[in-house]
Amino acid sequence: MLLSRAFLDPVLIFLATFSLLGALMTARIVRDAFVLRPMRFGDVEQLAGAVGASALFAWAVTGNIGGVLAIAAITIAACLGVRFALPRLTMAGAITMALAPLLLLASTCWTLALLDALAYPLWLRMLTLAGVTVALAAAGFTFAGMLARQALFTHCVWQRPIRPQARLSMLRPPKVSIQLPCYAEPPEIVIATMDHLAELDYLDFEVLVCDNNTEDEALWCPLEQHCARLNRRFGREIFRFFHVAPIEGAKAGALNFCLDVMAPDAELVAVIDADYLSRPDFLSRLVGFFEDEKVGYVQTPHDYRDFEDSTYLSMCYWEYMPTNKIDYSGVSEYDAAFTIGTMCVIRTEALRDAGGWAEWCLTEDSEVSVRLRALGYQGVYVRDTFGRGLIPETFEDYKKQRFRWTAGPVQQLCRHWRLFMPGRFGASPEMGSWSKLLEIQRSAAPLVSLTQMGFALVVMLALGIATAVGSVPKLDLPMVAWLSIGLGVSAGLVRKWHRYRLSGCRRISHMIGAEIAKMSLSYIVLVAGIAGLSSKPLAWRRTPKFQAESAGLAALGSTLPEVALGLVFVVMAGVVFAARDALGSDFVILGLAGSLGYALRFFAAPVMALMSERHLDRCVAAVVAEDDEPLELPLAA
Repeated sequence: MLLSRAFLDPVLIFLATFSLLGALMTARIVRDAFVLRPMRFGDVEQLAGAVGASALFAWAVTGNIGGVLAIAAITIAACLGVRFALPRLTMAGAITMALAPLLLLASTCWTLALLDALAYPLWLRMLTLAGVTVALAAAGFTFAGMLARQALFTHCVWQRPIRPQARLSMLRPPKVSIQLPCYAEPPEIVIATMDHLAELDYLDFEVLVCDNNTEDEALWCPLEQHCARLNRRFGREIFRFFHVAPIEGAKAGALNFCLDVMAPDAELVAVIDADYLSRPDFLSRLVGFFEDEKVGYVQTPHDYRDFEDSTYLSMCYWEYMPTNKIDYSGVSEYDAAFTIGTMCVIRTEALRDAGGWAEWCLTEDSEVSVRLRALGYQGVYVRDTFGRGLIPETFEDYKKQRFRWTAGPVQQLCRHWRLFMPGRFGASPEMGSWSKLLEIQRSAAPLVSLTQMGFALVVMLALGIATAVGSVPKLDLPMVAWLSIGLGVSAGLVRKWHRYRLSGCRRISHMIGAEIAKMSLSYIVLVAGIAGLSSKPLAWRRTPKFQAESAGLAALGSTLPEVALGLVFVVMAGVVFAARDALGSDFVILGLAGSLGYALRFFAAPVMALMSERHLDRCVAAVVAEDDEPLELPLAA
């Protein structure tokens, strides 16, 4: 019988082994971004080797040759089919893509067969089927997201630009209006940003420094004075300073003001945050993309400086990098690149046609790219770094930043959902299907995570209660399940390691630190996802640039919700362990892994808060030590 355990056990082992081999193949082939290592064997030989090794292992473990041969044939057909349909993929990439639906279907069939073998009641099988239905409904989005965001791991041919130009090739370089909005920033930080802009190797540009709503003149007057100094050095007015108060709309409001007062002949607008130090070739390497009239904007990564000597800042830095260096490049390949607020260049005409910046959205940067694509413009994302900013020094500010980055896309989805529908429902005919699909997936990601966590808890509680009261038999997972889980976890670790390596991270300790930083944001991401659904305006939470002061243990106050949720899961783990005799060892192992896994995610928040305090203490100690150094006076002759 095709749905019997005897037939499906080797299928599960085969696919888990094949997944691990696929991850290892990808790590060996893709050694750097857009660089593939030559292989001694061709695509067919690679596929045959991976299938053969997986088949032999599955046969050795289960002794069932029928299931092995069937899944081997299906896998070969699926991989070749994906490779034929998507010729831009490497064979390792085709394996990665083919595995997703195969694993989903095989694990579903195996789970239903196990529930049947254990004589579980109908309601539990229906609950399982409900979860499978949801998973299948989201499978298309998942596949599309994998294909785009993992493009650096899977593609061998690139259709979109991947590198900045060697140098500007235009005969008449377009004038660029560089817009630098700031609010209550330390003058020395903004001045350093201005000084770097003054060193640009570009002929025709202006810099608009727009300070909005800063009440303390000691913060904005030095900026005005420095603009005058720089203009005297150039012998003409390049830097223009504006102090505007009151002005609504936070950063978006300031950028809209700049759009009104900028030079009328500026064909391009560049946006840079107040703390970003740009490279001299920021403009000369990017404006050439606009020779293509379809290009509406060019974006470069968020990148950061002054983190190397701080464990806390390093954890934050390497948490940022995979998204900026891996995911966004893949999204750009599928015509869904978006602007991210700094180090970007936008066509002025396109920006005006789109209606300027959205003052209602927390992510006015990525929101405007939606409207630009709806008008038919394309975006380019270049993964090369052209400027570096500062990482938030406190965990509370780190969370505020992530709240803004998460809630904003949800706001975009709520406002622009019609744009992402098929054309017959009134969507923009200019926006491609990939762009729509990826925008929906990105915006809905926090809501999907919340749904997944809620569904997992419901299943765990329902099965646990039913087992404890004796209405269902104790869970008894066979050895093939544990072996498959182990192989799957190993494959996931290899892919995660490879992801960090490709983003520039080389040390395992940095990778672990980045994972802790990522887990610490779990709660705020979920909260921001829900907040983004609100029709009420959300307060724009800026990231301060002043040197933060240590708050000691008081810093843990901002993590009380995470601590409370972590304790809830610890209590759940304790209940599961206390009821181990009634629940059975297999359920206890899975229950403890799930409960403690969620607990660790939430407990990572106070860990990060304490790490940030340790970082601030060291900063204060360094300043004190510097102030206490004796002044060396020259000896008298």
